[in-house]
Formats: sequence, structure tokens, C-alpha cells
Amino acid sequence: MSNSATARPLRVAIIGSGPAGVYAADILTKSQEVRGGDVEVSIDLFETYPAPYGLIRYGVAPDHPRIKGIVNALHKVLDRGDIRFLGNVTYGRDLTLSDIRSFYDAVIFSTGAIKDSGLKIPGVELEGSFGGADFVSWYDGHPDVPREWPLDAKEVAVIGNGNVALDVARMLSKHAEDLLVTEIPDNVYRGLKASPVTDVHIFGRRGPAQVKFTPLELRELSHSKDVDIVLYPEDFVFDAASDEAIRTNNQVKTMVNTLTNWLVEEPSHADKPASRRLHLHFLHSPVEIVGTDGKVSGMKFERNELDGTGRARGTGEIVEYPVQAVYRAIGYLGSELPEVEFDAARGVIPNEAGRVLDTDGKPVPGIFATGWIKRGPVGLIGSTKGDALETIGCLLEDRLSLPKAEKPEEQAVIDLLESRGVQYTSWEGWLKLDAHEMALGAEYGAEFGADGDAERAGSDEGGAFVKRPRVKVVPREDMVSISRGTSAGISENAHNG
Repeated sequence: MSNSATARPLRVAIIGSGPAGVYAADILTKSQEVRGGDVEVSIDLFETYPAPYGLIRYGVAPDHPRIKGIVNALHKVLDRGDIRFLGNVTYGRDLTLSDIRSFYDAVIFSTGAIKDSGLKIPGVELEGSFGGADFVSWYDGHPDVPREWPLDAKEVAVIGNGNVALDVARMLSKHAEDLLVTEIPDNVYRGLKASPVTDVHIFGRRGPAQVKFTPLELRELSHSKDVDIVLYPEDFVFDAASDEAIRTNNQVKTMVNTLTNWLVEEPSHADKPASRRLHLHFLHSPVEIVGTDGKVSGMKFERNELDGTGRARGTGEIVEYPVQAVYRAIGYLGSELPEVEFDAARGVIPNEAGRVLDTDGKPVPGIFATGWIKRGPVGLIGSTKGDALETIGCLLEDRLSLPKAEKPEEQAVIDLLESRGVQYTSWEGWLKLDAHEMALGAEYGAEFGADGDAERAGSDEGGAFVKRPRVKVVPREDMVSISRGTSAGISENAHNG
């Protein structure tokens, strides 16, 4: 096959190996133009972390029921061998845009969104006020965040009514032993096990019919052992728009029915209350984080009411809850990329159908975007695939006019990385790290002591060893060493961080 524009393979760089980047690479390789022989492509998928999968590895709760299936799907794409993975390479530091222009005819940015959206209320700077995204990075074993997390609050507020808010609240309220069947690192297990938390409160601005989480995430709340779900009748007020949504939208109907059933059913914890409680509050707008001696000691909200259109308006009534920690989970925001235009208000790269725009609003030849950095942090996997399809369509439309790479040979970028001392990782290296993490899981476990408590992570209540799917390696240097086959000097307990 040959590319009619260049008489050689079309060289494409994709920055970011999360679902958006992998889907873009997969769609390009399976496009009619490529499969029909009109275009031959050569794709390099770059990742700033030593391991692939982006948000799926470092942004989804480890007990998420669908995570394994998504990882398996991404693995199959990258394991085919027609897409080259280059990890531990940071755009803007290890590779500049001019470098990429030299080696590739086109580049697709799929860097996602990893920062927390801001919450502009008094007290947000207090000790004990956290961004939900930062907490997610910690419990997912992100290599570039601190190994420890301050889990000393008995009562916690989680602000937000999306899937991230539910993930954060579930992880805070769930007993650490119940997470041993996941891939959480040992330092995360120890931190969660020592947590004195008794009550986690989730606060949403609108009503039960306007929540942004999904039925699957909602049902997961009820699967936590020794955790009671608490709801409040005064929050279950529906306006005309709510009634219409319940009548016409099956997802909304399912969630409202689930919540209402939890509310009206005779509480199963009446006679034997659980040791922890997960409270779901609606119609609350955050007003102020209250502090004592510089630390979070409470949270003030204004009670809302629905206005008939599904929107919330304040009633003037202020309520306060005693909490010692607040987690803001009101959305993600993309990060600016060097040498690329950026819309700071929306947290996205300005683009038109995936074609990146310059300061004058004109498409920049050969530069594209897909995923959350393209459209903002909304939508699920299906939206990500649709994004990639649109972007790849534009790239293929533009292929005859793309600026030609000066050094299109596949070895050229490798030579540059090596000359700069970049310890890049490969797909073969990921397979080594993957096997290492699964081996850590297989060997992990200890029987319960006589007091019924775990002597160390890895056992269940019956005294049997817990079979763990894997234990994540946390330190970046250890991930690189294992991937590159130079693991002799890695830390004794790489998974401990």
C-alpha cells in the first residue's frame, strides 16, 4: 500500500493513550481509506506515564464494574502490533511541537482532563478541603502524587452529583478489606483501613431527577458492606420538568425509582445499624466551607427548590453540617498544552470538528484533537468513540494537504528520545509490568488473626487468602525499570509506594 500524498506511510502521532487516543488510532487503522489500500499509516501513541490507558488506569475507581472490560478492549487494540506505544514521554518536555512536526505528518492531541474545576466559595483553601480529582489520582496509584493522603475526618462532605462524586464517596465510605479484590496499591489500602470515617455526605444542587450519575454507578452504592444509605424525604420534591423526565427518560425513571425505593423501604439498619453511613442530599447549593484554626469544621449550604423547569433556585434557608473534610467533585478541566491554543474557560483546545484552530480561528494544518481535551469532560465511552470518528474523518479528508514530515522514518523519533536520555517504555515493556503487577496480586495475602482483623492486606473474613487480580506498582522509577528490564534496583515493595 502507499499513501498517494507522500508515497510512503502517513506518519501520525497521538498524544495520550487513554480511550480517546486508542480509539482514534484504532479507527484510523480500520478506516475505509486504509483498509482499501488508498492510504498506509504508521502510528505512534505517546503517553506521559510509563503505562498505557490514561484515565482508565488513573481516573476510574478500582471497584468500577466496567473497568476490566474497557481495559481488555484497549489491550486488544494495542496488542495487535500495528500501533506503536511509547510511554514515559511527556509532550512539551521530552518532545516539542516542532519535534513532532519533523517526524510526523499529523498529530492528534487526546490528553483528556485531569484537573478539578474550581469552586469559588469562602473556605475552599482550608486544610481538609480537597479536589476530587486529586483524591482519585491518589487511590488509583498515580505515580506523580504523594503516597499518603490525610484521612482523619469522621464526617465528610462530597460536593457534586456526577459519577466522580459517587466514586469518591463510595471509596471514602467503603471498608478497605472490600477493596482487596481490586488493584489498589498497598499504601492506599493502609490509608483507607486507618480512616476513622463514620459518615459521608453527598450534596447535589438539584433534585433526584436531575442527577448526572448513571444507574450502574448508583446501584454500586448499595453493594458496599456495612454501609447504610441514608436519604431525606424533604429532598424528594418533583416539579413539572422532573415528572416529564421521569415519564420520558428510562434512565431518569430507573434512578428515581431506585432512590425512592431506598427512601420508602423500611430501613434495614433500624435494628442493627452499620458502622458507616452514606448520606444522599439533594437541593443543596454550597455557600461556605467553615473553618476552625485553619481546618475544615463544617459546611454551609443554601436549600434550593425546583423552578418548574428542572432548574434550582435558592430559598434563602441556610443549613450547616459538621464535617472535617470536603471533597469537590464538580467536574474536570483540561490542561493547557505548550505551543497549542487553549480555551482556559472551557478547559479545551479550540477546534472545529477536531481540527485545531489558531488565534484567528483558522485550522492549523496537521494538528487535531479528540476526547475530553476536544469537547470538555462530558459524555461516556460512546461519546469518545464518536469524537474519534469525527476527528479521524477530518484527518483523512486533509491528508493530501498535510505538511510533510522531514524525518518520517520510524527510527528517527527513537534516536531523538535516546539522544535526550528519555527512558521511554514500549508495549513489550507494558506487558512485563502487567505481568509483574499480576504476580504481586497472586502472591499477596495473609490469614486473619485471632481477633478477626487482617494482620496485613490480602485476607478475607473467613481466613482464606484473597485472590487479587493485580497490585499496582506506584513509583514511576520502578514502573520504568520493570518495563525496560532493568528492575534489579527497584524498591523492595514497589507496590507500596
